[in-house]
This record gives sequence, structure tokens and C-alpha cells, in this order.
Amino acid sequence: MNSSETYDVVIIGGGLAGLSLAILLGKKKYKVLVLEKETYPRHKVCGEYISMESKPFLESLGIPVDNMHLPVINKLQVTDTRGNELNAQLPQGGFGISRYKLDAALAALAQETGATLLTKTKADDVQWEDGLFTVKAKDRVYAAKVVCGSWGKRSNIDVKWHRPFIAEKNNALNNYIAVKYHISYPWPDDVVGLHNFPNGYCGISQVEDGKTCICYLTTAASLHKSGNDLKKLEQQVVMQNPVLYKVFTDAEFLYDAPVTISQISFEKKAQMEQHVLLLGDAAGMITPLCGNGMSMALHAAKIAGGFVDDFLQGRITRIEMEKSYITKWHNIFSKRITLGRFVQNNFGKGWITSAFLKTAIVLPFVKRALINGTSGKAF
Repeated sequence: MNSSETYDVVIIGGGLAGLSLAILLGKKKYKVLVLEKETYPRHKVCGEYISMESKPFLESLGIPVDNMHLPVINKLQVTDTRGNELNAQLPQGGFGISRYKLDAALAALAQETGATLLTKTKADDVQWEDGLFTVKAKDRVYAAKVVCGSWGKRSNIDVKWHRPFIAEKNNALNNYIAVKYHISYPWPDDVVGLHNFPNGYCGISQVEDGKTCICYLTTAASLHKSGNDLKKLEQQVVMQNPVLYKVFTDAEFLYDAPVTISQISFEKKAQMEQHVLLLGDAAGMITPLCGNGMSMALHAAKIAGGFVDDFLQGRITRIEMEKSYITKWHNIFSKRITLGRFVQNNFGKGWITSAFLKTAIVLPFVKRALINGTSGKAF
């Protein structure tokens, strides 16, 4: 196996968090390597709604949000299968952009800062010894002073490390599937929809170029009951919601096949494993009902970037870097994720969802509390 030169930082996973961290550290002239198993541009399972809390950070990275002609979203619509409908203003709001467009833009910026980006390169193993990491990928070994993991919901490294969420038995917080389409449909460009169906829910919002993103989440058990046939699942289960029935019936679907992911777990995860700092879904799967997983992944990159910089400059020790990152991560995200897990546990459960919607309609403070609890401050 061939060895290579030493990097300041190796980042495993080139999604939002990984690429943003690479840009931050590249701008500081660190030697950064990003290992990404896929290539760019590509479609990914994602709701593709970003709250305005992340706009200043994206612009600081070099993403010209205001000049990209993106739909500005400031309204929320929630429905259940019984026809109950909750509408609300989103005080902070957000905008729609596809991962196809955003990840490719971030990848280009990362390379412009000097980071090395290797695509179609899957990390196979990470070892730490005497203050130095070795990362194995394909037929090479890369050395690094710091390794950060932003590989998403589940990876071969999670399995190799025997992370606890991998071994959890099926329950209300794991073993989900998610399915995403882009469609042509006259969905209002200022509305993000969250539409419940039995054992799941579907998000709808516009992205760039007049396209609409629909992304639904449901249990693997629901798919199994539908004979593992997505079309049958959509016709018999998803379309029980009248809004979704109309969308799935009238829309022009722009993909030859949907983008899917399985074995999704919302169980708690550690933010560090074997001295590797973890970001985004690798650090704690962010339920769609936390408010905005894309913004939270970006924010985690900013947090990690500051502490990694302090460590590489000798201002703090490795132990201080690790403890500080974990503490700040929890201070910023823990309440939001806990609320998201609670809502996740109950949405798509028939009368529970209906009761919640009716309560929120009658008692506006409930609606405000949920919106505020799943929103973050600008960073």
C-alpha cells in the first residue's frame, strides 16, 4: 500500500459540512484533503430548504446567495390526512436550493482555496497513534494531524467502529427510508410544506429554476408492507394525504428514478470517535423536524473550523479542541435535536398528528413555540 505526504487536516465526506470546513481551513492556508466517495454535481436525498440563519456563513464562504435568484420561503404549511391544515409565518424564513447546485459550488470553492478534493475515493479505515492519524483509501494511506468525519447518515467506518446506533434494534427512531424527486409543479415559491401520511411525512418546497423538491420519509416497515414497491407505497399510503394526492397525480416528475436512502437512524450519536471530530449527520442524525439540518451541518463546520485552527496554531491542546467542540456542539444543537426527536416520534401517527395540529391552530403560542424551538440564530 502506497503512503503519501502528511496533511494538516483530512476530511472524510464532501457534503455541506465537509466542504464548508475545507473552505474555512483552506482560506487559512492549511493543507487540507477531502475524501469523497461520490462525484459532483449529484443529486442527494435532502429537503433542500435552508433557513436564513446560515445565509451570512454561506456568503462568507463565497456563495453569492442574493445573486442566485433562489426562491425565498417565509411560510409554513402543515397538513394531516384528515384535512386539518396549519399555516404559519416563518419569522426568519429561508431559501430553496438543490444539493446538486450547492454541493458543486462548495466543491469548486474548496478547490479554489487550495484544498485537495479526491472524488470517487472511499475512506476504508482511520487509525490514530502517537498524535498522528493514518487514513486508508483505495490503495493509499494519508497521514494527518487532524481528521474530521462528515460522511453522513451511515458509513462503513461507523460499522467498523461498532458505533452504538448501528447495533440498535428497530424502534421509532431508526430504520427509516427517504425518497426524493424534483418535479415540475405550480407549488408556491414562498411556502415550505410538511404533509403527513400514515407513518411518515413529505416536505415540499421550490428550489432554483422553477423546480420543486419533494422529499418524504417513512419507515422501512411501511415499504415492506407495500411489497418493497415505491410506487405502490406512494399510491396506497403517501397519497392518503389529499395535498400529496394532488401533487403526485398532477406533477411532471423530472427524474428517471427517485433518489433514495435507507437504514436511516435518528438515535443519539457521539460527536467524537477515536479522536475524530464528527460533523453533520455523522455527529447526530438531524431529523427533518429539527427545523433545518442543512443549516445545522454548516454551523457545525464553522464551530469545528475555529477549534481546529486553534489546535493547529498551538493555542489549545488536542484534548481542549475535542472537549470544546463537543461542549459547543451540545450548547447550540442539543435542545433543537431533542425537540426534533420528540416531534419525529409522533408525526405521521394519525390522531396524534391531528390533535397536535388542532391544538396549534387554536393555541397560537404552541405554533410559535415549535417554530422558535426548531430555529437557530444567524451565524
